[in-house]
Amino acid sequence: MPDLLHMILHIDQFLGAWVAQYGEWIYLVLFLIVFGETGLVVLPFLPGDSLLFIAGAFGASGMLDPVLLAGLLVLAAVLGNTVNYGVGRYLGPRVFTSNYRFLDRSALIKTHIFYEKHGGKTIVLSRFLPIFRTFAPFVAGVGSMNFLRFQLFNISGAILWVGSLVTLGYFFGNVPIIKEHLNTIVLVGVGAAAVPVVFGALWKIFKKKSPAS
Repeated sequence: MPDLLHMILHIDQFLGAWVAQYGEWIYLVLFLIVFGETGLVVLPFLPGDSLLFIAGAFGASGMLDPVLLAGLLVLAAVLGNTVNYGVGRYLGPRVFTSNYRFLDRSALIKTHIFYEKHGGKTIVLSRFLPIFRTFAPFVAGVGSMNFLRFQLFNISGAILWVGSLVTLGYFFGNVPIIKEHLNTIVLVGVGAAAVPVVFGALWKIFKKKSPAS
C-alpha cells in the first residue's frame, strides 16, 4: 500500500520511467490502468485524474501522441464502465444485502445515494470524482438502468473526462509553477470535488434516520 500511495503522489515520475521502459507499449499500459479503474470495482484507487493530466503534459512535450492517447483512453473509459455495468446487472440488488468481500460497501452505499439523487447524470458527474466513478456504472447496472441510456451518459462522460484532463495537461502541465506543485494541486482538486458529495450523502442518510417531526 505505501508503494501504491507513492506512485499516486509521484505519477509524473513513474509515467516518465514507463515511457522510457515500454516505448510504444505505454499506450497499452495507460489503457489498462484507465480500464481497470473504471471497469473493476476492486480497483477504485488507481490514479485516474492525475494520470490523464500528466499524460496530456507528456503529449505536449512530444513523448506521447496526444490525439492517439485521448482516443485510446476514451475507449478504455467507455469499455471499463460497460464491463462494470454488466457486472452490476448480473449481481443485481442482492449486492446491498449480501456480504461480498471484494466490494467496499461504504463506497457502494454512498454512490447509490448519489445515483438516487442525480439519476443518469451520475455516470457523467462521477467521472470527475475518484471512487465514485468506479462504483457509479456498477450501481447503474444493479438498478437495471436502460443499456442505451447508460451508454449515452457513459460515452458523454468519458469524452468530457478524458478530453478535459488531457487537454488541461497538454496546455498547462508543463507550466513551471504547476509542474513544481502538481501533487498538491491534484490532491486539493480531488478533495474539493469529493468533500461536498460525501457531506451531501451523509446529510441524506442523517435525514432518513431522523424521526419525523
